[in-house]
Amino acid sequence: MGGTEIISSIKKILPDFTALLVEQRHPDEIFIKVSPQIFKDTALVLHKILPSPVMMLFAVDERKLGGVFTVNAVFVHLKQAQWIIVSMDIPQEDPHFDSLAKNMHSATLFEREIWEMFGIEPKGNPDLRRMNLHDEVWPPGNFPLRKDFKEMQARGLSEFKFNKVEGVGIFEVPVGPVHAGIIGPGHFHFSVAGEPIVNLEIRLGFTHRGVEKLFEGKPCVEAIRLAECISGDNSFAYSVAFAIAAEKISGMLISEHAAYLRGIFLELERMYNHVNDIGGMATDVGFSFPAAYAALIKEAILQLNEKLTASRYLKKVNVIGGVSIDIDESKKTIIFNSLEKIKKDFEELIKILNFSVSFMDRVDATGTLIKKTAQDLGIVGLVARASGIPTDLRKYFPGVYDQAKFKMMTQEGGDVLSRLQIRFSEFTESCRLIEEFTRKLNDCRHTQVNPVFKQASALGYTEGWRGPVLCWLKTDSNGLIQRCKIVDPSTHNWQGLSYAVLGNIIPDFPLCNKSFNLSYSGNDL
Repeated sequence: MGGTEIISSIKKILPDFTALLVEQRHPDEIFIKVSPQIFKDTALVLHKILPSPVMMLFAVDERKLGGVFTVNAVFVHLKQAQWIIVSMDIPQEDPHFDSLAKNMHSATLFEREIWEMFGIEPKGNPDLRRMNLHDEVWPPGNFPLRKDFKEMQARGLSEFKFNKVEGVGIFEVPVGPVHAGIIGPGHFHFSVAGEPIVNLEIRLGFTHRGVEKLFEGKPCVEAIRLAECISGDNSFAYSVAFAIAAEKISGMLISEHAAYLRGIFLELERMYNHVNDIGGMATDVGFSFPAAYAALIKEAILQLNEKLTASRYLKKVNVIGGVSIDIDESKKTIIFNSLEKIKKDFEELIKILNFSVSFMDRVDATGTLIKKTAQDLGIVGLVARASGIPTDLRKYFPGVYDQAKFKMMTQEGGDVLSRLQIRFSEFTESCRLIEEFTRKLNDCRHTQVNPVFKQASALGYTEGWRGPVLCWLKTDSNGLIQRCKIVDPSTHNWQGLSYAVLGNIIPDFPLCNKSFNLSYSGNDL
């Protein structure tokens, strides 16, 4: 479906719809510019007809060029393998737009972010509390992603107000942001009636580092190293998403050989994280032996990473235009031999967990996120697939995955057990994909080309182990980054955790939380 077909589909619902500009900016991107008056209606129509949650919603400060802020909403048309970007210009004199949040929950957090970072008000949004610029330390009226922001202006501080649940027998249990384990900081505010949880409010932003601001003014060839540091357990997926955006801007096409190499490393990253989460779930129910066994499997994968790339976490492997290392015949042998042992150990780990009645009793029907709720919230990635939503960029934007006959894994239960079984299946499928990709590697080494950048924008994306990792880049005429917008799948999925724990007891929260295993740093940026 091209731009013309998309416009025709919109007009069936909005007969008077008029676009200011429609462009096929890249083969997989359709750009539609509209007036602020119809931006909301256009977004809601796309949400319905594609159907798609808001995958990204973000602002760009264009005041120096045209006296406006630009707001972009990104939707995905999975069946047609296209990204639809709806854009509008907002005058700087009165920066506001009609909120999408009441009609489309997936827009809620993005709108709050636009308000706190740019001072552009989403009128009608019922909750404009700040997320990353905490009220206790960051005075109001400071908008750090505006181009003219220099330093924080001192104003009055305040306190964050949690939503309170009223009623007889309701009491509150605050947990965090400092936790007992080696995990990121997050505050979990439970309201309970007796033992069952009746409300969970999650407050994040404690690892906010101003990542998107750090990208500004940097050349893409250097900034890819920054992309690797956004979320440590997802470093390769981030470098792939960033590289794809930069390659689209420069017009580069990577070789099939390089695409296979990226596929191998993406799947290795998925494997070590999945087995780490499986071990974490065993730990949270006190089942220490399989937790230790999972740690040994994870270590074997990290050692394989190091043998192949000299980096346990696959850093400094991706470059704009391909990859910096190759896999020769000796490394192919290492891959096949290592995977053979890893697969045997993983099969044994699955048997241990499946045959433990007490373990299965803890994970079955715990932390259920039903399909309808997941769809309404705009849940993505592994968590969505565990709730019966067939969404995986490897399926719909396949590239080399198509040649390997990739199989998307889904479950219907939406509980901890379903999320565990997704990890079981995806780990096994990743092993198969790595073997397929390795067999297809040819002897021609990828020749590095110096990319030439221009003034343009592009969306990069890949299916990381949690879900879709998205990176939108805009560069100036010198190839320097003007704006980099990052979206981690955790941004979509934290709200899902709040709903999944309802009706469960607080002692089961660590298990529910680990079954989601969302990124603090990837969310906070």
